[in-house]
Amino acid sequence: MRKRKLNFVTLSFYLTILLIASSWYFIIGVEKASLLDVFSRDNMHYASKFFKGMLGFGEEEVAFLNQDSWSDAFTLTVETLQMSIMAIGFSTIVMFLTVIPAARNVADGTLTLSRKWYRWFVFGLIRGLYIFSRAVPELVWAMIVIFIFKPGILPGAIALALHNFGILGKLCAEVIEDTDSRPIRNLASAGAGRAQILLYGVLPSVLPQFLTYILYRWEVIMRTTIVVGFVGAGGLGQQFKLSMSFFHYTEITLILICYIILVTIADYISEKSRYFVK
Repeated sequence: MRKRKLNFVTLSFYLTILLIASSWYFIIGVEKASLLDVFSRDNMHYASKFFKGMLGFGEEEVAFLNQDSWSDAFTLTVETLQMSIMAIGFSTIVMFLTVIPAARNVADGTLTLSRKWYRWFVFGLIRGLYIFSRAVPELVWAMIVIFIFKPGILPGAIALALHNFGILGKLCAEVIEDTDSRPIRNLASAGAGRAQILLYGVLPSVLPQFLTYILYRWEVIMRTTIVVGFVGAGGLGQQFKLSMSFFHYTEITLILICYIILVTIADYISEKSRYFVK
């Protein structure tokens, strides 16, 4: 009988099961942790108090029923939207400037039918920047940027852009690597220049997938503004930290409602944009 070889998918599946089993063994067997402790009487009491406070029970002033609170929240929501748009704009511009040489099939010449010795060097340099960019969390980038600049939505946008530039770059470079190279090779063999190959060969085939990733990362950035707000980047995130610090539970509810509205708007724009591109 022929022996079945373990392919990559099967091996990955077995390793994942082993990792999950060993993790739970460490949690339960070594650390002696118990899920029942999560539902202890004290925890349930504090959780009940917190959620009742968010709904306005026992609160003297309910923020989500106050017109002035909604006005302030609207201003912060606009700031958060501005921060997210600036962040995705910055990261998208830098991604477009670097994504072509960051594709492996461009570096080895299989896409453009021309091999240059320096392309592998540029490929390694840009891919290294992508790794460094996304390896540093948004909160760390925000702490560094705000240490240099004064707190505000611009430093927050720069911090979010620095992190998402690496993520967008990697995703979009992989799109170019997976694209059908035959139309692009035909352009290259017909004598088209690099700009013509980019405009008429690469971009039309990869732009819909690029747009999908850009809009998805914009939605993620919008939610992540709450993280950079903890270090003074402004917007709803900074107010969320203040509300948590002063135990203003109904303000937390109002801020969460605003985030839900923002994400719903982003999701609607994403759906409509993909429809028009198709």
